[in-house]
Parts: sequence; structure tokens; C-alpha cells
Amino acid sequence: MVFQNPVPTVDVIIESPEGILLIKRKNSPFGWALPGGFVDYGETVENAIIREAREETGLNIRNVRQFHSYSAPDRDPRQHTISIVFTAEALGEPHASDDALEVRFFSYDNLPDDIAFDHRQILDDYRTNRWMNR
Repeated sequence: MVFQNPVPTVDVIIESPEGILLIKRKNSPFGWALPGGFVDYGETVENAIIREAREETGLNIRNVRQFHSYSAPDRDPRQHTISIVFTAEALGEPHASDDALEVRFFSYDNLPDDIAFDHRQILDDYRTNRWMNR
């Protein structure tokens, strides 16, 4: 018997006074995205997001908290994924590495047009919830 199950992924919202940190993707699907990636077998989602943030941005993150999960079957054009999105604080200066061509902070008023996956929706949800929870 063969099962086709969604693949678990993680993404992180790192906010600073400069804005929200996005990476420019080196691989398809191209565009700007939240740092993140696939959860490895035997890895917790919390460890996965710490690893992915470090691999793609060079940053160590702390105060990692779950924000929300996103599971629309078409959220990733490659396959059905479920992303657990986290928020975190970052230590250090970001630099592009691994799957990232570039890393940059963007203000909400100046987000790039070419945001990959459903990450614009995630950022809209975060912005709405962030202001509501203050």
C-alpha cells in the first residue's frame, strides 16, 4: 500500500526595526521568501527552523514561537506541503548562504512583488495578528 502524504516544512518570521527578513531563493520556485525549508526525518520542527534559519541566513534565532500552520494543497507548486510558521528573534548580521542568493530586510510598505509560495498571505496574517495582540 502506498500513501501520499503532505510534506512537513517550516518557515520563520524574523522581524527587526529594519523590517521583515526575506531571502531571495536560489532554486525554483524563485522569488523572495521567508527563511525555511523541509523538516528532516527524525528532526523536530523547532530544530528544523533553527537549522534552516542558520543555513540560509547565518543567523542564530531565539525565542522561537509557533505562529500558525498553512496547509493549502497548492501553497507550494512542487508538492503538497504543510508549513509550521514560527516567529523568532535573531542574533547577528544576516548573510545569504545555502539556498539563498540574497537576504534583506523589507518594510511592510516596501515588500517585493515576487514573493514565493503563500508567504505574502503569511505576512499579511502576521501583520494583522501582531497589531491585534499589542
